Amino acid sequence: MTQHSTRSTEKSLGHWMRARLPYGLAEFVMFVLKQGWAALFGGLMLVGIMVTKAIWQPDWTVARYDALVIYAVTLQAAFLYFKLESWAEARVILLFHMSGTLMEIFKIHMGSWAYPEPGLLKLMGVPLFSGFMYASVGSFMARVVRIFDMRFTPFPPFWMHFALAAAIYLNFFTHHWIWDFRWVLMGLTMVLYWRVRIWFLIGKYYWMPLPVAAFFSSFFLWIAENVGTRSGTWVYAGAKSIDWASLTKMGSWYLLLYVSFATVTLVYQSILGGPAPKDSRATPAPTPPLRPTPKG
Repeated sequence: MTQHSTRSTEKSLGHWMRARLPYGLAEFVMFVLKQGWAALFGGLMLVGIMVTKAIWQPDWTVARYDALVIYAVTLQAAFLYFKLESWAEARVILLFHMSGTLMEIFKIHMGSWAYPEPGLLKLMGVPLFSGFMYASVGSFMARVVRIFDMRFTPFPPFWMHFALAAAIYLNFFTHHWIWDFRWVLMGLTMVLYWRVRIWFLIGKYYWMPLPVAAFFSSFFLWIAENVGTRSGTWVYAGAKSIDWASLTKMGSWYLLLYVSFATVTLVYQSILGGPAPKDSRATPAPTPPLRPTPKG
């Protein structure tokens, strides 16, 4: 499926919706559909987790974790084959996959969470499918930017953008030994990005402050993460598989989204800064933003 055919289908569906629904409702429906399309990789990963949890038997030859690795690799290959992701996007998503796997290895070593099931396809105790959970966030970021023709403006200096992302990533490691700076870092995201408007196209352009979009995104990611915890796919220290993930994890996702965003901007630098879109007649978006993607 090419980008041209996807755009053509989207345009036809949008015209069909607007001919039958009030304009605002049609815009909201299209917004949700486009968000779901952008989150396709993460959604399919969640489906894989839920289905394997429901059907897998302990005496099967292939362990569930290993099956999830094979499933994730197949998904990624299919996304590239059907041009749902470009190779440039895939390279950046690979960076996020690698950084996520490194974090997983560290966090398991520190006892933050664990993967209780057996499997052969593990790296230092981390099942290799876990990196694809982080990659699904990167996939969503890359696809949602393209699907909504997003522009981020005005945008802060690049060095501040990447320095904050690096500080956030490092804090996930260093807080085990020194003071946790997450509240300071959250405050810095507001200072640095509050003026940044995300312009996105549905039938016309709308805008939303970047931290607001990140907040709603982190909420949906927290919900998606509970699919993993409540299925027992991973278990947090001191928690049972039936427990909901702590709301503090939503704060972690909020910060991690900025790391993912900085990684994706390595490909999409042209959408940062510059003038607002020409038909920026729109007021702040009345709809809730981004839909869920799973935990890493």
